[in-house]
Amino acid sequence: MEPNASNLHSHCVEITMEVHKVVPPPHRSTFQKFKTRLKETFFPDDPLRQFKGQPPKRKWILGAQYVFPILQWGPNYSLKLFKSDIVSGLTIASLAIPQGISYAKLANLPPIVGLYSSFVPPLVYAALGSSRDLAVGPVSIASLILGSMLRQEVSPSKDPILFLQLAFSSTFFAGVVQASLGILRLGFIIDFLSKATLIGFMAGAAIIVSLQQLKALLGITHFTKQMGLVPVLSSVFHNTAEWSWQTIVMGFCFLSLLLLARHVSMKKPNLFWVSAGAPLASVIISTLLVFAFKAQHHGISIIGKLQEGLNPPSWNMLHFHGSYLGLVMKTGLVTGIISLTEGIAVGRTFAALKGYKVDGNKEMMAIGLMNIVGSSTSCYVTTGAFSRSAVNHNAGAKTAASNIIMAVTVMVTLLFLMPLFQYTPNVVLGAIIVTAVVGLIDLPAAYQIWKIDKFDFIVLLCAFLGVIFISVQQGLAIAVGISIFKVLLQVTRPRTGMLGNIPGTDIYRNIHHYKDGMKVPGFLILSIDASINFANTTYLNERILRWVEEYEAQDAEEEGKKHSSLQFVILDLSAVSTIDTSGVSIFSDLKKALEKKGLEMALVNPVGEVMEKLQRWDEGRDILRLDSVYLTVSEAVASLSSAVKCQPSNRA
Repeated sequence: MEPNASNLHSHCVEITMEVHKVVPPPHRSTFQKFKTRLKETFFPDDPLRQFKGQPPKRKWILGAQYVFPILQWGPNYSLKLFKSDIVSGLTIASLAIPQGISYAKLANLPPIVGLYSSFVPPLVYAALGSSRDLAVGPVSIASLILGSMLRQEVSPSKDPILFLQLAFSSTFFAGVVQASLGILRLGFIIDFLSKATLIGFMAGAAIIVSLQQLKALLGITHFTKQMGLVPVLSSVFHNTAEWSWQTIVMGFCFLSLLLLARHVSMKKPNLFWVSAGAPLASVIISTLLVFAFKAQHHGISIIGKLQEGLNPPSWNMLHFHGSYLGLVMKTGLVTGIISLTEGIAVGRTFAALKGYKVDGNKEMMAIGLMNIVGSSTSCYVTTGAFSRSAVNHNAGAKTAASNIIMAVTVMVTLLFLMPLFQYTPNVVLGAIIVTAVVGLIDLPAAYQIWKIDKFDFIVLLCAFLGVIFISVQQGLAIAVGISIFKVLLQVTRPRTGMLGNIPGTDIYRNIHHYKDGMKVPGFLILSIDASINFANTTYLNERILRWVEEYEAQDAEEEGKKHSSLQFVILDLSAVSTIDTSGVSIFSDLKKALEKKGLEMALVNPVGEVMEKLQRWDEGRDILRLDSVYLTVSEAVASLSSAVKCQPSNRA
C-alpha cells in the first residue's frame, strides 16, 4: 500500500502547476510614504525636475522663466512671430472691444469697465501665463454671476458707486482664491466640476444670459431683476406696451447678421475673420445709423457718453470690512472658481491642438494675479474666453504677445476713440452677447453623455434646470452636490463580480461580461473593483456573503442536492489599490463567517499597500498562509484543486 500511496502522491505533485510566491513590497519608512503621498498629491508634475544637475546661475534663470514665462519666449522673439501675433492681436481686439462693453453691461457695471478689463489683465497674463492661444478679458458667465449675486443685496441703479466697489472687491477675492489654489497646488479642487456639470451649467447660463438680453432686444424699460426663466418671460409679456418696433427690427437684423457670420466661420474655419470682425462691424454700422437718423429720439436706447482715458486706480475702493464682506467673499469664490475652470479648460484645449503643455498651477497663479492687479486698476473678473481664444488660435497666434497687441489696441481706443461709441445702441450689444453665448450650448456633447452615462446626464440636467429655474449659483451647487453624491456612491458601494474561466486559457473574467466564461466547480471566484475602506467594509462583507448564499442555492438547485459542492471562496484583489484599518479587518470577519459554513477563503494578488497592511494585521498568519494567498486566479484554482485531489491519497 505504501508504494501505491507514494505513486499517487507523486502523480499529485506532477499535475500541480507552478505556484509563484506573493511577496510583500520593499520596506519603506513612514516618512518615505508620507513624502511620496505628498508629492503625488501636490506635485504630480514634479516642477523641480528641471533644476536637477544645473549650475546655480542656470537655476536662477530657470526659476525666473518659471515665474515669468515671457522670459522664456521673449529673448527668441522674431519679426516672423510678430507678423503672426499682430494679425491675431488686432483680430481679437476687434472682438474684445464690443464684447467688453457688452459684458460689463451684463454685469450691471459701467460699459467703460469692460474696456478697462480688456487692457490691464491681458498685459499681466502675457508676462505670467503659459498658454500661447489664450485671449483674456471679461466673459459672459462670470459677468452674469457677478452681477446677479451682487444685485441681490445692492441695486446698481440706486447705489452705483457701492455696487462698483463691491465688484472690484469681489474681483480681488476671486484673484486671491485663484492664486492660492495655484500656489498651494490645490488645482484638483476644480475637478469637482465634472464635464457633465459644466456642459449643463454653461447651457443653462447661456439661456439665462440670452433671456436677459430681451430687455435690450425688445426695448423694455421696466425689466425684472430676477434671473429665472419664469420671472423673465413673465416680465417680457407683462410689459408688451413698452416693446419698441424700431428696436426689434434693428435687433433682429443685427442678430441675424451676427449669427450668419458665426455660421460661416464655423463651416469654413479659414474665414474666422468674418465672425471675429462682425461684432465690431455691427457696432460701427449701428452707431452710424443711430447718429444719422437721430434714432435715440425714436425709441432706441444708446450707451451714452463714455469716459476717456486709461484705467484709474481703484485700490481705495476695495472693501475688506463692513456688512458686505461676506457677500464679496462669496461672490469672489464662486466667480473665481467658475472663471478659473473656464480659463484652464480653454487653455488646455488649444494647447492639445498645437502639441504643447499648459501648467495648470501656473495658469491659476497667472489668472489669480491678473485679477488681483485688475481689482486695483478698475477691472472686474477676467479669464480666458473661448470665443476670443478660438479666434486667436485661428488667426495664427504664436505667442502670448497677441494679448499685448490687443491691450495696446484697447489702450488706443480708451485714449482717443471713446466719443465714437456714444451713439452705440444697446440693442446691438444685446445681439453681440446672444451670439457669443449661443456657442456655450453644446448639444452634441450632451447627447454623447446621454449615450455613455445616464447618471452623468442626470447631473447635466440638474445643472441645466437648476440654473434656468432657480438661480445660477444654486443650479451649480445642486449639480456639484449630485456629482459628489455619485462619487460617494461609488466609494460606499464598490462593484463586485463573479469570475469564470475562459475555455482553453488560464484567464478568468466576469461571467456577466464574458458569456463563454465557465464557473469552476467547487469555487466561487469574486473580484473587488475598488479600494476598501471604512465607508464600504460593511457593504462588502454583506455582499460577499450574499454571493456565497446565492451560489450555494443555485448550485444545490442545479445538482438536485440538499447541499452545495462549494468549497472555496477566492477573492481577486488586483483592483484594490488602497486599504485602511477597517478594510483590513473585513478579511478576518469573512474568514470566520466562511469557516462556519465549512468553506475556505483565498486571496489573489494583494498589491503593495494592501499586502503590507495585511501582514501587519495578520501577525498569527491566519489569513496570509502559503496556501491562502496566490499571485493569479489560475494558480489559486490549480493549487487548491490539486490539494483536494491529493487528500484521498494522503489519507490512504
